[in-house]
Parts: sequence; C-alpha cells; structure tokens
Amino acid sequence: MKFLRNLLATLLGLCIFFGILFVGFIAIIAVAGSSETVLVKNNSVLELDLSTVQYDYGGKFSYKDFNFNDQRKDGVSDVIMAIEQAKNDDRIKGISMLNTVSSLGFVQRREIREKLQEFKSSGKFVVSYSNALSQGEYYLNSVADTVFVNPVGAVDFRGLSTEILYLKGLQDQTGVHMEVIRHGKYKSAVEPYLEKQMSEANREQITVFLNSIWSTLVADVSKSRSIAVDSLNDIATNLAARTPERALALKLIDKVAYEDEYHAGIKKALEMTQDKDYNKISVLEYIKADSPTKKASTDQIAVIYAQGQILNGEGNVNYIGEGSINRALKKARNNDKVKAIVLRVNSPGGSALTSELIWREVELTKKVKPVIVSMGDLAASGGYYIASGADRIFADPATITGSIGVFGMLPNFSTLATKYGVNAEQVKTHQNAASYSPFRKVDDSFKSEVTESIEFIYETFVNRVAAGRNMTFEKVDEIAQGRVWTGVDALEKGLVDELGGLNAAIAYAANKVEIEDYKVVNYPEYELKINDLLRNYLGASIMQTQDELLKEKIGQENFEMMERLNYFQSLKGAQAIMPFEIKIQ
Repeated sequence: MKFLRNLLATLLGLCIFFGILFVGFIAIIAVAGSSETVLVKNNSVLELDLSTVQYDYGGKFSYKDFNFNDQRKDGVSDVIMAIEQAKNDDRIKGISMLNTVSSLGFVQRREIREKLQEFKSSGKFVVSYSNALSQGEYYLNSVADTVFVNPVGAVDFRGLSTEILYLKGLQDQTGVHMEVIRHGKYKSAVEPYLEKQMSEANREQITVFLNSIWSTLVADVSKSRSIAVDSLNDIATNLAARTPERALALKLIDKVAYEDEYHAGIKKALEMTQDKDYNKISVLEYIKADSPTKKASTDQIAVIYAQGQILNGEGNVNYIGEGSINRALKKARNNDKVKAIVLRVNSPGGSALTSELIWREVELTKKVKPVIVSMGDLAASGGYYIASGADRIFADPATITGSIGVFGMLPNFSTLATKYGVNAEQVKTHQNAASYSPFRKVDDSFKSEVTESIEFIYETFVNRVAAGRNMTFEKVDEIAQGRVWTGVDALEKGLVDELGGLNAAIAYAANKVEIEDYKVVNYPEYELKINDLLRNYLGASIMQTQDELLKEKIGQENFEMMERLNYFQSLKGAQAIMPFEIKIQ
C-alpha cells in the first residue's frame, strides 16, 4: 500500500507539473502573439525607465519546434529609436528620468545621452529626479535641463576604478592549477592565475584606459553643466559633491527637492492644474505604439548585432555564435533591399575559431555590399578580430578595443591528486596518443604542441588585422601583444577609422551607397528551443536555475569568484578574449 500511495503521489505531482507548463505555454503564446495597440495620449511625458534594458539589441527569435516567431523590443537600440521618434511626435512634450537605475555600459549610456541632447534641441524638455545618483546614473542624468535630487539623497562623483581578483594563492592552497600558454605582453586574462599581484604592464594599460574614459566622461559633463574640467576633477578628488546641498552649491545639480515637487514642476511645464495627473508612457511601451513618423522606405540598412562573449554554436542575445551571425550576414547580403550592412560589435572576444569563422563571412559579404563596423562598450580581442576587415570602423571615444593576443589554458589537478593519493596511469599506442590529462603534470612535448598552436593563431590574427587595416605585420605586432586601447587611442594607432556611435556608422553606410531615404532593419534572428521559450517567459520564480539558488546561499562575491574559476576551466581551444573582466565603478 505504501508503494502504491507513493506511486500515485508521484503521478499526481507530474500531472500538476506538466499542467503548469501547459498553461504557462498557452499564456506565452497568448502574450507573445497579441497585437495590442499602445495608445499615446496628447500632452504626454515619456518616462525613461532603463531598469530592464541590458543589451544593445533585444533580439528576434525563431522557435523552430513550434513555427513561432517573437521579437523583444527592450534593447538600447529600441530606446534610442523611441527618443528619436518622440522628438518629432507632437503628442510627446518632454522626457522624465525618474530614479533611473540600469546596468548599462558607459558607451551605451553615452549614446542614449547624445540622443537626449538631440531631443532637447527640438525645444522639448528633459528633466531628472533621483533619490540617489550613482556615478554612472549621474553621467546620464547630467544632460537634463533640470536635475533634482532628494534632500537626504546622495550624488556619487569620485572618478573611475576597477578591481581584479588574483587567485594564485588560492590555487597554491587547493592544489588546483591552471596551465597557461599565451602570446602577448599584455595578455593578462590569465595573469590572476600566474601571479599574486598585478604586473606593471597590466597596471599601465588599465591606468591609461581608465584615464581616457574618465576624460571623455568629464568632458561631456563639463559641456552639459557648464563646469570647467579642472573643477570637476577637484570635485571628484575631494568627494566634494557627496551630499545634495554640496552638489547644488557646486552646480552639479539644479534643485534639492522631493518627488512631489518634481512632478509639480512637470505639470507646470505642461501648463496643467496641480490637481490632475499628467499623461505618462514608458519608453519601452512607446516604441510599440504607432508612429506618425515611421518610414516606409524600400531601401534598407541592415544592422547586425554581435553582442556578448564569442562562443561556438547558434548564439543568443547574450553571446555570439557563428550560427546566427553568419546566417544574418548571408541573409543581408542576398536581400536586394539591403544596400549596406553595419556590424555592431559589443564583445570582449572569446573563441579564436569562431572569430575566424565570422571574419570569413564578413570578407565574403564585403565583396557584395559595404560592411561598416560600429563598436560599443567592448570590441576587444575576438571582438576586434571580427571587426578588423570591415570597410570602415567607428568606435566611441570610450570603447575598449584592441587586445590582439591569444592564450590557451587548462586546469591541472596533479598536485591535488598526489596530495590525496590519486595516481593516474596511462596506456597508449603512440608517444603523443594521450594529449592531456588534468591529473598528470604537463610534459614538454604537449607544452610545445600547444605553444605552436597559440603562435600560429596569433600570427593569423595579426595578419588578418594587417590586411584589414592596410598595415604591416610588424606595425600591428607593435601595438598588439594583447594591449587594450580606448577608442581615442585606437584611432591614433590606426585600429579604427573614426570616432562616433551607431548612428554615425549608419549615416556613413547610407552615404556610401548614396541613399537618403532608408529603413534600418535589425539582425540576427536566433533559432531557439522550447526550454529557451519557457525560460524567457515563465521567469525565475518557476524556472529558477541552480546558479541562482547557489548565489543566494554563498553570496554574490563568492559566486563571482567561483564562476571565474569555472569559466576558465571550461574554455576549449585557443582564446582571443579581453585581458580581464572589467567592472568600472
């Protein structure tokens, strides 16, 4: 009886589980397939809520299992399009940035900021209110006509920094070592596994690019706030704007007030009575609305988004795979309506092989139509590899690029195994039949084999850059060695052609093919499976991952350190990836 009772309980549980999945799936189809029209009322204010915006491109998805297509309009490109649309929409009178919080990169914020500046030039208002302003959010909000901060809030303006965890000491204690072979004086992605402290070469390049990015940031703030750059640097050095009243006295903000006073000011600008609410619409809802200014042009500029780490396979919005990117390049070059292609790269790099596969497809596409590259926050290592052959390369002044170098890394447990009495014995037919065992020390023969492979890939990488940039091998090698550059420095070194954002790259592409009236069409379309569909729509409350559960148990910082170790242990093949994971604060 006990067995029967357990069996029935299990069957009932399975029925409930699959019932939930079925209902959830029907809900997904209903939501995704709905075509609800978003109404924009007259005398409205566009609210710039960026809390869910993460990538340049929200993505188009094809679920082949169900012959079902979906599109997410929640990328930075959608936000920029909405602001452009609102500039010419008489129904929208202004933009409100209310307690903006986002995880956007500096270049992403900069492109939104520039579009807000254009919006202001139409005569409409941009206002900002925050309970507290982080440095990144202050940079974005400083473009507003009027910046409000709560009386007990805070303004963070202190300069830039980044922190790198060095793990050699941990390896020495655990007996788990990373076997590393690299080419590039500055290729310090693996440095935390080789040293206990930062090398002078690494400290040099980090210092240079942090100062370069800060110079761009502070110049923009100086222009918007009419404060001298030297004064802004003094403010940052002395943390002189750490309270709202101090920030007000130094003219970093305009008003110290409560949120109700902020809304009262908007009502006054709209010429409304204070007893009524004003019309609001969020930026991501607005982009779904019908626009009187949408173009119906037949000519197209294709923008192909390559965003995230470069891995192998299909790819998705958060990583680059040769499947979706190469399919997009082929589709765009074979489409007669598409006159030119802009490849938007926002990537720290990754697999050298996948980078080569995408580089080749760019070369084939160039023979048919112009390919222009626009670099986002990152276009480094493999990200630069896939960009290097383009007809013209645009970078933001604060783009992090270059990092032309290669490494290989394998985990080795031989010390740990010996400590616990584990002995790995091999039987083989030929001398090199057993290529690598993590339980045995690396021998000279295997190290020589891997070194030869790394050197070959580095030489290929440099040759690709030399051909694309019309430079000699020696000149590229001189500025390569894994060294990271900002867009400003990359322009000086000849790694890019022009400073500018995505819009500048699109305008250049249109001018090159001599078209004035055109429509921008976004690629790629990702081919996904049912589990991807469920994960996208049901959310973590139903499909909470093991990683999320672990993060709750051990904390964010411990989880990040563990992920860093696991990531490098999982790498396969030679890697053309950024020297380190950058979190600029």
